[in-house]
Amino acid sequence: MTSVSSSQPDSPVSYAAAGVDIAAGDRAVELITPHAKRATRPEVRGGIGGFAGLFALGKYKEPILAAGSDGVGTKLAVAQAMGKHDTIGIDLVAMCVDDLVVCGAEPLFLQDYIAIGKVVPEHIAQIVAGIAEGCVQAGCALLGGETAEHPGLMKEGEYDVSATAVGVVEADDLLGPDRVRAGDILIGMASSGLHSNGYSLARYVLLEKAGLPLDGHLEELGRTLGEELLEPTRIYAKDCLALASECDIHTFCHVTGGGLAGNLERVIPEGLQATVKRGAWTPQQIFRTIATVGKVPAAEMEKTFNMGVGMIAVVSAADRDRALAMLAARHIDAFELGVVEDAPEEAAPRVVMTGTHPNY
Repeated sequence: MTSVSSSQPDSPVSYAAAGVDIAAGDRAVELITPHAKRATRPEVRGGIGGFAGLFALGKYKEPILAAGSDGVGTKLAVAQAMGKHDTIGIDLVAMCVDDLVVCGAEPLFLQDYIAIGKVVPEHIAQIVAGIAEGCVQAGCALLGGETAEHPGLMKEGEYDVSATAVGVVEADDLLGPDRVRAGDILIGMASSGLHSNGYSLARYVLLEKAGLPLDGHLEELGRTLGEELLEPTRIYAKDCLALASECDIHTFCHVTGGGLAGNLERVIPEGLQATVKRGAWTPQQIFRTIATVGKVPAAEMEKTFNMGVGMIAVVSAADRDRALAMLAARHIDAFELGVVEDAPEEAAPRVVMTGTHPNY
């Protein structure tokens, strides 16, 4: 018979001794509550602390709900290495809500999930402060979330974040590939940098291969490498919804993993072809730095990164100028990328990239 005994029979056993600090979790909730209260909407029912978040849909006649879940990938490793946790939440919100607006959905609310090796209330508060700021920028409510302490599975200082955003669009206003027509114009909206994709390659090239320090100032970037890599992802939700309300927008394309062409293919229907002119914009310096330092081929760069374009609007030719003017008024750097045409043949690719980028 096998018996199990303790070498310290009188020592107390507790959840805290196993690595989970409930008191720290309670303190984290205390610290994040003011941030969560910033990110709200009139339709929110109840408050922070309930088992479920509540949201009324009363004003919509024929609502179609849209939902999207995402994370921020290995950009987290940069935030953790720098000990800077207050912007990663903006990235998280951006990755979720800007997927929703592609179909014309207005982001209503978001719920987050934080898995962490050890709860440090101040760190949790910084993460949630960023999430709340992202929600404010997107016009949605932070309806709740979950923080899970995982001692033994994650090291102290390690964490991962994910979220689900829910939006709504009236059935008659639903955007998508079925609305795209030959003659439509592609309007690109500048990214703020790498956004939240391609960091495994960026980190390998810049940190591992080149050995550049995150706190080292790079003259061509005008700031430290770490500051550049943690530049928050731009949130386009309000800008896209404003365009859709005033212009004949047929769909949007959120440029994330897979690059510009890879994502644009998802919204161009069979029988049509989008031609994108690289000369229409100049990618930010960080892309050139990665390509040069790592000797990364242009095709690999375009397949991995957004190359300076974070969102694309597919708009009727008649509203081209109006859309560009609206984006300029909203302080968005926007440019005509190209046009949608009938495909020259049945097997033709849905997206064709032409020309070269200026000064790249």
